[in-house]
Amino acid sequence: MSVSTVQSIQSAAAITSAQRTGASSGSTAQPGTQASASFDSLVNSLRSGSGTSGSPASTQGADEDRFLKLLVAQMNNQDPLNPMDNAQVTSQLAQINTVKGIDALNGSVRKLLEQSQAAQTSQAMGLVGRSVLLDGNLMELPKGGVARAAFQLDAPAAAVRIDVLDASGKVVDSRSLNNQSAGMQRFDWDGKGASLPPGDYALQVTAINGSQQSAVKTYSAVTVQAVQPGSNGAQLNLGVFGNRPLSDVRAYL
Repeated sequence: MSVSTVQSIQSAAAITSAQRTGASSGSTAQPGTQASASFDSLVNSLRSGSGTSGSPASTQGADEDRFLKLLVAQMNNQDPLNPMDNAQVTSQLAQINTVKGIDALNGSVRKLLEQSQAAQTSQAMGLVGRSVLLDGNLMELPKGGVARAAFQLDAPAAAVRIDVLDASGKVVDSRSLNNQSAGMQRFDWDGKGASLPPGDYALQVTAINGSQQSAVKTYSAVTVQAVQPGSNGAQLNLGVFGNRPLSDVRAYL
């Protein structure tokens, strides 16, 4: 709304108010005060999102209609000897426009978020049947297959000892590696020449550099069985590991 339009509305409202009130100057403009209070209440309700119920479009339309009615009532009941100035009217119009802009921005952000989550789920579908690495030390030895895991050295190690433990915590197999560089390394285990039964085992890695041990992180390799959309993005169905977000994946095999 332009300044000239605001001035025209204000002038017309002032004339109407003067005609109603006549020459009386001692009365208090209670209707104007009530309209102003109602206007402030409307703006506050819009800011807090506690407007009328219903769909966003119908709610926005109803709030705009209430705003215009209250603004006209406020201007009609203003003191003709001390009318509202242009800055005050423009400020009130700016408030409702600001609220409308925030609502539109929130709607755009919600749509972008929904589209991003849908795209993430679509991309994650390509992981079905593939193995991913998660934080952990569990390994699953399938019948006639190979158990997979990985470990990461934070620093080079002169000697690395890899122990495989069964469900009771007993070491059932061990391997030694020398002069290993820092970084992630994959570990495949066939069950000690297939002499051990299928099942769940644990990986324990110890790295030594001189007389000190180096920090080691271990990872479990898990096959992605399905992908499910979630409120926070795609969820990977990892069987006994449950559903995990993509952010839990450390690497892909």
